[in-house]
Amino acid sequence: MFITFEGIEGTGKSTQIARVREYFEACGREVFQTLEPGGSRIGRDLRRMLLHVDNREITPITELFLYLADRAQHVGQVIRPELEAGKVVLCDRFADSTIVYQGYGRGLDTVMLRELNEVAVDGLWPDLTIVLDIDPEVGLKRATLRNIEDGKAKEEGRFEAEHLSFHKRIREGYLTWAAFNRSRMRVVDASGTPDQVFAHIKAVIEACETDEG
Repeated sequence: MFITFEGIEGTGKSTQIARVREYFEACGREVFQTLEPGGSRIGRDLRRMLLHVDNREITPITELFLYLADRAQHVGQVIRPELEAGKVVLCDRFADSTIVYQGYGRGLDTVMLRELNEVAVDGLWPDLTIVLDIDPEVGLKRATLRNIEDGKAKEEGRFEAEHLSFHKRIREGYLTWAAFNRSRMRVVDASGTPDQVFAHIKAVIEACETDEG
């Protein structure tokens, strides 16, 4: 099973992915956890390039192809082999991030982005995508504080440095894109406590597994 987690900055994806991993492991399932960008050795170099706050001059098209390169390597070297080994794969961001951030956020054509991502993922789309939804002002404050506490304000702060209007476009983009992809995307309110959010996610996963079964 391949599950991806999406959302604007500061929605609590890392916390919830850890909880989902614990849930599957308690059920006796083997789990592999990864992220984008940076889920492969080559991807880690691309992550530094994409997220460092000093690289604000990256153009939208350059940004797009760097993300696609990271994803193609990630799928081929990491995700597909882990799935073929029978593991549950949990990924923090995947192709939907590119469609939303570069499409709804940067203004690139979403049809083109869907087609380019189809090449990058080599036909491998998630079984389930959980979109964590929160007010952009709240999420941005959370993410900025997290980067400062982690000492990564410069290394991973390029998107947090974007204007609030950008993050509002991203949120609306996720909600719009999820509505177009109801068969695999589920929107979860991330404004509650971690326990409340996880309870909702757990119910979504169990419903998905029931449907597949």
